[in-house]
Amino acid sequence: MQKSKFMKLMVVLMTLAMFATACGGGGDDSSSSSSDSSSASESSDSSSESSSSSEAAEEEEESSSSSSEAAEETEEVEEEEAEEEEAPIVEVQEESVLEPVFGGTLRWGLEAEVDGINPTASALSSPGLTMMNAVFDTLAVFDTDGNWTPHLAESFTASEDCKNWTVKLRAGVNFHDGTPLTSEAVSVNFLTQFSDPLVGLAVRPYYTSAEEALTIVDDLTLTFNLLDPNCNFPSALTGQLGAVGSPTWLAAALEDPTLDQQPVGTGPFQFSSRSEDSVTTFVRNESYWGGDVYLDAIEFYPVTDSAVRTQLLLEGELDALATTDVESIAALAEDGSITQVLDDTGDESFLMLNSQKAPFDDLRARQAITHATPRDNYNTLINLDVTRKADQMFTPESPYFNPDIVQLSDRPDLAGPLVDAYCQDNAGSCTNGKIDIEYQYSGPSIVGERVADLLVEGWSDFFNVTVEVLPQDSHIQQAALGLYNSIGWRQFGAVNPGDDRVWLLCRAIGGISLNWPRYCDESRDAIILEADAAKTVAEKAPLYQELSEQINEAYTYVFYNHTLWTLALRDGVENLCGVKTVEGVDLRCQVNGRTFFQSTFIVE
Repeated sequence: MQKSKFMKLMVVLMTLAMFATACGGGGDDSSSSSSDSSSASESSDSSSESSSSSEAAEEEEESSSSSSEAAEETEEVEEEEAEEEEAPIVEVQEESVLEPVFGGTLRWGLEAEVDGINPTASALSSPGLTMMNAVFDTLAVFDTDGNWTPHLAESFTASEDCKNWTVKLRAGVNFHDGTPLTSEAVSVNFLTQFSDPLVGLAVRPYYTSAEEALTIVDDLTLTFNLLDPNCNFPSALTGQLGAVGSPTWLAAALEDPTLDQQPVGTGPFQFSSRSEDSVTTFVRNESYWGGDVYLDAIEFYPVTDSAVRTQLLLEGELDALATTDVESIAALAEDGSITQVLDDTGDESFLMLNSQKAPFDDLRARQAITHATPRDNYNTLINLDVTRKADQMFTPESPYFNPDIVQLSDRPDLAGPLVDAYCQDNAGSCTNGKIDIEYQYSGPSIVGERVADLLVEGWSDFFNVTVEVLPQDSHIQQAALGLYNSIGWRQFGAVNPGDDRVWLLCRAIGGISLNWPRYCDESRDAIILEADAAKTVAEKAPLYQELSEQINEAYTYVFYNHTLWTLALRDGVENLCGVKTVEGVDLRCQVNGRTFFQSTFIVE
């Protein structure tokens, strides 16, 4: 499927390049030929007219038949294109047939720098989670079918009501500093996350208290005691909340926060050095509990501009990168030496609105910017019509997708009356009959600039827009503090949609918030919690469909597209997607740009 998408992309690019030629001289010649044919027919005699009439009738019949066949073919093509439009773009690197080779350094390009690599304290987006996977292990992971499976944990056992989950840890695992993995170590991690001002927002709302949240059963067994039933709780431990750091290191980092830059985990690689905004280096953990690790080292380079990052890969300055920039993905597709691991079934790209700050504390303003947003132009000019448009947080192939939801973007006719009404009631928030807003995005980035220019132009009849560009870590902090009114964002797409509750529940709103739009609806919360308690897809499907309907009606997100991620690898980078648990379970290769590295090796 991705090949046909790329063929479509290449047709778009060729059409743009050849546009002037295509508008050239074919039309007049065609018209002239038609005229000559008509004149010849008119000069024929009566007998030939009779013959011609008969022939014309036959030709008309043939033409009618041909038209019918052409219409059927056109209909079939349209159906195929519609199916292609809805089909997922997913491709993994096939398991290498080569014998693994020890040695080499993998140079990986990240889309941004992070403020730290401490899963109990740092705001980890995709770049941070990628580095986290090198140095930490999580208690659970996702297999290739999207089911959670034990990893650093040996087993999970739920109570009948799914409120108590007993976790058995693997024996004989040590952190990089020699500290053993124990129930107490996991408890220290959990309580440190619980007390953190930001990370704790993803933890505290789901437990009665810190004292009652955990029960240590023995040295390798502990029980999580949840406030609400959650029959898929281990999936929440596949990411940042399930990463386990050395308790010795965590204690030191609380005293000296600069140690957040020097992580200590149980993972396949251990920290070597870090120069912020330049390079972070991890070297092989020679005593890794999970089996062989082939690379000598991984170097992570933050390069915020996707075009520059791509060029570095094509020129051999990087060995691999992650990006969501479609032009970069297209450029990489043209190079036969690059392998791409593609996935558009994860997170969504959208405009996010702060519902507690003017002007978007007013539903009319949120509706107006939704209607004024040029989503079609966004997907054509920015994403080259390769990505799938999004109206909701579920992709069409998901059992939770709601086919009845239509986001009313590209409807400026609906925006004008709403803006007029808003400005009549809120003159202080308007200038010259337009609503004053600020749009913020993460950069510097050429693509980000192009997106901002496109949006500002599309909104210009209704909104006066000030643009602000911030580094990704500051960008996240501003969102958490509510210091924005509209912001470019990428989110949702959890493999288990229940894990997206942290962005939506009322209890995630505070001085610092993970419910970034700060929108509270208790009836929506009830739907989310009911879905968490459900055990089957059939039970969850109508709940998540209703959830999507409520999100659509709240107008806090203006969805653009289902994000297309690629992990692009140069020739010789082998077996990125070959990671297995120690029991031999094949793991999902990437989740929203995040991957594993222990199976990767390099051949020259």
